[in-house]
Order: sequence, then C-alpha cells, then structure tokens
Amino acid sequence: MKLVAMLAAALIAVAAQAQDTIKIGVITDRVGVSKPYSEPATEGMVFGANEINKKGGVLGRRLELLVEDDQSKPDVSAALARKLIDQGAVFILSVSLSPATQQQQTVTMEAKTPQMTPMNSADYLTTQLDNPYFWQTGPLGSVQIATLLAHAKKQNLKRVALITDNSDLGQAIGKAFRGGLEKAAMQVVDEEVVPLGATSATPQMQKIRAANPDAMFVAGVVTATNVLIFKAYRELGLKFPIHASYNLSVPIYMTAAKGLVNGITFVDAYDPDKPEVKAFEATYRKETGKEPANLHGYGYDGIMLVAEAIKKAGSTDKEKIRAAMQSLTYGGVMGAKGMKYHFPEGKRTGFDPNGMVVRVYEGDRQGRVVHVGQQ
Repeated sequence: MKLVAMLAAALIAVAAQAQDTIKIGVITDRVGVSKPYSEPATEGMVFGANEINKKGGVLGRRLELLVEDDQSKPDVSAALARKLIDQGAVFILSVSLSPATQQQQTVTMEAKTPQMTPMNSADYLTTQLDNPYFWQTGPLGSVQIATLLAHAKKQNLKRVALITDNSDLGQAIGKAFRGGLEKAAMQVVDEEVVPLGATSATPQMQKIRAANPDAMFVAGVVTATNVLIFKAYRELGLKFPIHASYNLSVPIYMTAAKGLVNGITFVDAYDPDKPEVKAFEATYRKETGKEPANLHGYGYDGIMLVAEAIKKAGSTDKEKIRAAMQSLTYGGVMGAKGMKYHFPEGKRTGFDPNGMVVRVYEGDRQGRVVHVGQQ
C-alpha cells in the first residue's frame, strides 16, 4: 500500500508539473501614446505564444502571458514590472514607450529578471544602464538614419532639414538623425520641433520652406504630429523629398494620413517579399482572420526569441535564461532577407545594422522595398 501511495504521489507530481505554465510578463500600452504600435505588437506575441503552445509549449510546459497596461507612464511601468516578477514571470517583454521600458530596468536589474524590448529604438536603452539582464532587438535610431542615408546617397543631398516632435523618443531619434546627417557631411539648414498637442505644423514648415533644403528628414514618432507635418507639406505645395523614421511603418498612416504620404520613403524592418514574412502572414490570416502588419511581426519575434532562449537554457532558471539569450542567434520575421538576431560579445542590441530596408508609400499603401542595409 505504501508503494502504491508513493507511485500515486509521483504521478500527481508529474501531472502537476506538466500542467504548470511558464509565465512571461508583457508590458504594453492600450490607451496611451504608444497604443498604435503597442497593441499590434502585443497581438503578435499572443499569436506566437498560441503557436508555440499548439506544438507542445517549451520544455513540455505551456507559455502563459501575463499582460499589463502601463499607459506608457514610466512610474506605472516600473510598478508593473515588480508586480509581474512577484507573480512568477521568468522573463518580461516590453512594447511600451522607450522611457517606460527604461524605467522597468531599475526593477528587472535589481531582481535579476531577464527583460527585452522587441521594438523600442532609443539608443540609450542599452547605454545608460549597464544591465546584463536587458536586451533590445528593435532597430536603433542610429541604424535607421544610416539606412536612410545609404538610400539617399544617389540624390546627392547637401542641404537638408530635420523635423521631429518634443516627445522623449522623438528627441532621442532626432538626436540620432542629426548625428548621422552631420557624419555624412550634410548641412542641416533648419531644424524644427512640433510640440505635442499642436493643431498645425504650418509655422515650422514655412521656416523649412524658407531654408530651401534638398530634402527633409522626419524623426518624429507621434502619429498626430507627423500627420500635421505632412498636411502642411502638401498645403504649402512643397516638392523636396521626405525621408522618415520607422514610425512611418505603423499601418495607421495608411488611413490617418490618407492622401498625404504618397512618395514618402521610410525606413522599416519588414520586407513583404521575405519568405518568413509570407509564411507568417499566411498563418496569421488563417488562424485569426485578420491582416497582419510589421508591428505584429515585432511581437511575434519577441516571444519566439524568449522561447528559444528558455529552450536553449533547458530550464526556467533566470541566470541560465540570461546566458542563453546573450548567446542566441535567431532568424525571425523581421529584418531584411537572411537577417538573424545576434548579440555580439558585450553587446545587448541584437538587430543586424544591415538588416533594415527602405520602403516607399505608393498611394496610401506601404509599398515596395527600394533599398537594403547601410551600403
């Protein structure tokens, strides 16, 4: 009887372990300024986790996403990171605003909990804090401008204008753009900022018109502000080309800026002709009945990277996951054809510097790839 009881207890323990989930924390923004890109990225994560679970999960256990909304508020974000860790999350994914993601690091570093952002682009996320538990796989602002400039070489630009918004991220991307333009020996003849909450960008665009640049670079990351810029550009009848940050890859511009974006080039991390993208889109449509976009791909790759790290670690031990993530090489949906995520020794930014593409708006649609990489 004693042996039977022992066997029964063992079977119960095995069954309990099989039913136990691996908890992954997700911090998103459902109501704040990041909502247009945070929500699709979160949907991509949920889709990816479901696909993983259909195939048996990771280490024989299902992934469980614990999703929290921080409204892109840094103080709220840090508190949620602590909440998720207390709930047993072994990894935290952030698709909120960069300053919020940065604030989360004060918690994850102290708790030694792995954290990653699959889409934030601010360079400071891995430079201001020496956090070995944090990784960034979104394309950096410095990579964005280098890719745009590589495409713009053939235009022989000498005098350019730069415009952004006064959000923290807009200023960070603007700084990266300015540095890239100066490094390329281009003269920034005018630099303008459209404040959040503005109802018009006409004053700024009039100043840029007076400076008569060869082209204008848009580093803004707030959709409403960028729409004002494009509206003023059209109303003033300006003709110089526009090169924009990867914020223009957000699908909302195809409706919010209808009739305003034709011909604008923008940097992106998504090639519609990439085989992995075609397979991802086909499966996403079949399973959800919805049309995916690049933002879904960021979230999808994020959860896939985490799953690969846990699988490689062979454990949910946070230290083993940290080591596995740092040594990971993974080819996902995002990036140019053949690109793989990889973290060089001592680095925590995993997007290949030559993995971005430049696309062009054709009518009101995000169109073809016209350039790849920084060459």
